[in-house]
Amino acid sequence: MLVQLSIRDIVLIDRLDLEFGRGLTVLTGETGAGKSILLDAFSLALGGRGDGSLVRTGESQGQITAVFDLGADHPARIAAAAQDIDCEGDVILRRVQMADGRTRAFVNDQPVSVQALRTIAAPLVEIHGQHDDRALVDPVRHRALLDAFGGLQGQVEGVRKAFSDLKQARIDLVDEEERVARVRADGDYLRHAHEELTRLAPRLKEEEELATRRATMMQAEKVASELRDANASLSGEHSPLAALSAVMRRLERRAAQAPDLIEPSVKALSTALDALDLAAQTVDQALRDSRYDPRELETVEERLFALRAASRKYNTPADQLAALAERFGRDLAALDAGEALLIKLAKAVQDAAARFDAAAAKLSKARIGTATLLDKAVNAELAPLKLERAVFTTQIETNAREPNTDGIDRIEFWVQTNPGTRAGPMMKVASGGELARFMLALKVVLADRGSAPTLVFDEIDTGVGGAVADAIGQRLARLSAQVQVLAVTHAPQVAARASGHLKIAKGETGKGKRVATRVEPLLEGARQEEIARMLAGATITDEARAAARKLLQGAG
Repeated sequence: MLVQLSIRDIVLIDRLDLEFGRGLTVLTGETGAGKSILLDAFSLALGGRGDGSLVRTGESQGQITAVFDLGADHPARIAAAAQDIDCEGDVILRRVQMADGRTRAFVNDQPVSVQALRTIAAPLVEIHGQHDDRALVDPVRHRALLDAFGGLQGQVEGVRKAFSDLKQARIDLVDEEERVARVRADGDYLRHAHEELTRLAPRLKEEEELATRRATMMQAEKVASELRDANASLSGEHSPLAALSAVMRRLERRAAQAPDLIEPSVKALSTALDALDLAAQTVDQALRDSRYDPRELETVEERLFALRAASRKYNTPADQLAALAERFGRDLAALDAGEALLIKLAKAVQDAAARFDAAAAKLSKARIGTATLLDKAVNAELAPLKLERAVFTTQIETNAREPNTDGIDRIEFWVQTNPGTRAGPMMKVASGGELARFMLALKVVLADRGSAPTLVFDEIDTGVGGAVADAIGQRLARLSAQVQVLAVTHAPQVAARASGHLKIAKGETGKGKRVATRVEPLLEGARQEEIARMLAGATITDEARAAARKLLQGAG
C-alpha cells in the first residue's frame, strides 16, 4: 500500500509530506484548495504525462516521491526486478519535473525510463473518477476482471501455454516446409551430383599423388639413358669395384708387416667399396623405377583429369570432393526424412490445436458461469447507489475462428441504465456520475480479486447526496477492508466513514506571502468541525455540528 507521499514545488504545493495508513482515507476541502493538484502530482509519480506548467512558479523543477510497502511477491517487485532494480525494503517511485518540460524517473533511486516507471506502478494504484475511464475502457481489462472474479487465472495460464505451443508448432511446420521446398527444388541436381561423385569416389590428397606420379613418369624417359650409363659404370665390365676389391685384398695380406701404414688404407678402401655398392643399388633401383607402362600413364592422366574436371564443375577443391559427396548424400537423406518429418510436424500442429481448442472451450464455459455470478453480485450493489433501474451484464462473444493468447472470448461490460433503453457498452451508455457508481459497485465486488492494493476515488460522489452518498460511503468503507482506499470527496456522509481524514486548504507562506496548498490531518473535534462545514457551507451552525456528530456516531 501507499505509506508516504512527498511533493515539492508542484503548482500551489511548495512542500508537502503525507503519511497514509490502511483503510479509508478521505481528502476534503473547499473547491480550488488543491485536491486535484495533489492527485495530478500523484499521477506524475506513477508515470503520468509530464508538463512543465506543473512546476511551481519561480522554481526550476518539482519533485514527487511515493513510497509503497509491498509483499515480497507483489507484481510491482517482479516488474522492478526485471529492470535489474534492487527491490529490498520499500518500493520508492520518484519523478522530477523540469520547468522546461523534461522529466526524470527513478525507482529506488535508480534512473529508469518513464515507460519502465509506468510498468512498475501499474499494479500499485488505480485512480478512478467520473471522467477516468482507464479501468473500464479496454475490454481486455474486462476479461481480466472476470477471470480474477472467477479465480480462473490457472485456466487462463493453461490456455496461454496451449496457444504458445500451437504457435510454435505452426512455426516449426512452416520452417520445415520451407526447408524441404528448397531441397526439393534442387533434388534432381542433388541426385545427379551425388551419383556422379559416388562413381568418381575421390580420395583425400589423391590429386596430389596422381600429379606427382604423372610428373615422375613424364620425366623418366629423359633421365633413363643417363641412369643406364651410370649403372654400366658402377655394375658393368668397366666397374672399378673388382679392381678396388683386388687392391684391398693384397693390402690386407701385407697388413701384418706394416699395420700402421696398411690398416687405414684398407679401412678407407672398404668404405669406398660400400659407398660404390650402395650407389650401384640406388642407380639400379632408379633405373627400374624409370621403367613404366605407357598405359599406366594414360590411366593416371585420365583419373587426374577427371578429378580436376569435377573440381571445376562443383567449384570445390579436389581434396574436398569427398566431403561434398557426403554433404549431398546427407541433403538427399534429409529430403527423404523431411517428407516424413512434415507428416510428423503436421500431426503435432493438429494435436496442439486440439489441446488449445479443448482448454479454450473449457475456459469459455467457466467464464459464462462466472459472468452470471458477477452480474448478480454487481446488480445487488446498484439499487443503494441510485441505480435501481439499471442492469449490469457481462457480454461474452465467443469466436473459435479468432483465437488469441487468452482464449476465444471477447468480454465487455454492458449496462442498461433504464427499462426500455437499449443496453450497450458501459463506457458509451453510462453518464459520468453513473459510470463512477458502476465502477464503485464493480470494485466492491472485486475488492479481493483483480484489484490494485491502493485505490483512489476522485469525487465519485459529485451530484449525489443523502442516502446515495451514504451508500457510496458504506461501499468505500467495505472496500477499504480489503485494500487501501483514498477518496477525494465533498460528501459528509462519505467523510464520516473514513478511518483517516486529511483537510486540504490554501494559505499564505512566509515567503512573500505566496499562496500554497496545505494538508492537515484531522482528529476527533477538528474532523467533526470539517464535516459540519461540508454540511453547512461557509457558516457553521450548531445544527451542522450536531448533524456532523450524528454522522460520525452512525458511521462508527
